[in-house]
Amino acid sequence: MNKVTLLDGGMGQELLRRSERAITRMWSADIMFNEPAIVTELHRDFILSGASVITLNNYSATPHRLARENELDKLKPLHTLAMQAAADAIEQAQREGIRVAGCLPPLVASYKPEITLTYAESLSSYRELVELQSPGCDLFICETMASISEATAACNAALESGKPVWVALTVSDTNFGKLRSGEAVSEAVAILEALGADAILFNCSQPEAINGAWPQIQNSTLPIGAYANGFVSIAALHPGGTVEVLETREDLNPEQYANYVMQWVNNGATIVGGCCEIGPGHIKAIYERLLQQGLLFAPQTKQP
Repeated sequence: MNKVTLLDGGMGQELLRRSERAITRMWSADIMFNEPAIVTELHRDFILSGASVITLNNYSATPHRLARENELDKLKPLHTLAMQAAADAIEQAQREGIRVAGCLPPLVASYKPEITLTYAESLSSYRELVELQSPGCDLFICETMASISEATAACNAALESGKPVWVALTVSDTNFGKLRSGEAVSEAVAILEALGADAILFNCSQPEAINGAWPQIQNSTLPIGAYANGFVSIAALHPGGTVEVLETREDLNPEQYANYVMQWVNNGATIVGGCCEIGPGHIKAIYERLLQQGLLFAPQTKQP
């Protein structure tokens, strides 16, 4: 088997647990702006749990989400703070070889391909995000992409940076093998391969849904991987709503989640981690499994 890259887990839900602020519709962006030290602490905890790639905490800091809250003036400051929090965490953790992933998320809302912007509008906004994040990241992850249009716009914008680009697709939890848009995963994979993406992943879907879609990605010519969420269901979340409406599964403790991850690794995954509701404890369990099997090079403590 090839060596495996271990990502971090979900930032948003864990930040809400650690914060003393009331939950707002700006979600993790509110904490990024008002409590940046908590973001740094969580990044550091993921690194110390074994992650070698951490993702910038800017998932909810898109032009359209901020404009909806009359906070568009915070777009650049939020990205500056996110890059600084990641850099500070790496310095505090004192581990070598940690990379920072820029985050290109859904621009309007997660899991709602029916309200995705046009391709041209999406490309323009993603280019803006790429320009803001490029100074502070080593690669880009286009994540929670629910449609081919959304995925290709984000991928093309990220490719213009010259940095590696990983595209993570969110798949239907009930119609296995389909994106949340209803489009075939196999079609999305073929298009992304042709565009020049560097890896194709699944994310922010139930582990069972990822298993169901796995045959559609397994034979890709690119590196593949996955990082699932721990939600019972995403049905209650609507655009502009708050994530407190979502329920956490009780059957995905660190060892249970690691069992799913190792299934993906055994079936070709070389990039794994966690999404919403997957915390540092889950990442540590995966790290220990990979290390025991000789599939992961441990980040080294910096020498004085």
